[in-house]
Amino acid sequence: MAWIYLFIAGLLEVVWAYFMKQSAGFTRLVPSVITIGSMFASFGLLSIAMRTLPLGSAYTIWTGIGAIGSFIVGIFILGEAVNFTRVLAAVLIIVGLVLMKLSSSN
Repeated sequence: MAWIYLFIAGLLEVVWAYFMKQSAGFTRLVPSVITIGSMFASFGLLSIAMRTLPLGSAYTIWTGIGAIGSFIVGIFILGEAVNFTRVLAAVLIIVGLVLMKLSSSN
């Protein structure tokens, strides 16, 4: 169950990153509220997952899901640039996440 909480926490990290961008530096109310709410939910689920998962694995996977998810949202929703170097960096993050999961004893 901890891995499910961690995965959802990572997805919520993507949500708050996107809405932080939409908040224009916390000058727009609705995106700002969504940002703060999803941050609290993400941190809360991360803390629950960390009750049983190792710190290094949990935190690395949480930030990795957020990084890759934000990268994908940036490309497909915000129209950010796609080039070989950015895609390679994302692939390397994914490889690191898979290795971190495989090396975890939980």
